Parts: sequence; C-alpha cells; structure tokens
Amino acid sequence: MRLYGNINGRFDVKGRVFLPATFRKVLQTEGVSTIVMRKDVFQDCLVLYPEKIWNEQVDILRGRLNRWNKQHQMIYRQFVSDVEILTLDANGRLLIPKRYLEMINVSGAVKFIGMGDSIEMWAERDEPFMAAQDFGEALEQLMGQPTTDDDD
Repeated sequence: MRLYGNINGRFDVKGRVFLPATFRKVLQTEGVSTIVMRKDVFQDCLVLYPEKIWNEQVDILRGRLNRWNKQHQMIYRQFVSDVEILTLDANGRLLIPKRYLEMINVSGAVKFIGMGDSIEMWAERDEPFMAAQDFGEALEQLMGQPTTDDDD
C-alpha cells in the first residue's frame, strides 16, 4: 500500500470531510473498507490507518508488552482505547466525531498527508513540515554518507 501526497480538504457543518480521491483509489484497490483513526502519539494530528495496518501495529505493540506488567497494560489500554472505527459513506466522506476535531483544533480546513501505509490529518494552519534548508540538511546527514559505489 502506498499512500503519498499532501492534499487539502474541508469539513462540512456535520463534521464530514471528503477523503481525497487519490487516497480513496488506493484504499479501494487494496479492498480497504474500514479505517481506524486515533490521535497521533507525538503530534497534534489524526492518523487514519487501514484496518489491516492498524491490526499489524497493535500486534507489534502487544508483542513488546507484558500482560502482567501494570505499566505495560496502561500503555496498551491508552493506545487502543481512544480510537474510532470509520467507514467511507457512498460519497467518499468520513464522519469525524467532534471530540477528535477538538483534539487537533480543526476549524474547517485540513491537510491530508499520505505517510505510506497511513494518512495523517492536520489542521490546515499547522505546519507539519521542516523548512526546506533544514530538510535538506537532515536528509543529507541521514542519507548522504558515502558508500563504496559513490567513489566511482
């Protein structure tokens, strides 16, 4: 599954938003009908997971936690309890509960950002990206290490 791009959207008065067609097509091709949504652990955005990807993530987390450890149980409980199961309506819209919109302070406009196997939803006014120069420097530091092939 490859969900990529940065696409703006707008909520209607009922809290519905069209999932961008680019993402809908990928999800339909993969046979995805259920999306699991939760607030991101680190940032003020919502993350939309195709159900299969969500289940894989939960399995990875559960595999690292001990059911007989109180803190581990609290971590697991918090991670899985604050989710919402969503399905697209016939028009390709998602109904986002108001409490989730309040969590990320959305007033109407959002950015959908494809993250490969999930989709982030940000308030339009938020800037989830690094400055171009900072991004270039960080990418160079991460990926710019010469390899033996680079010496040719």
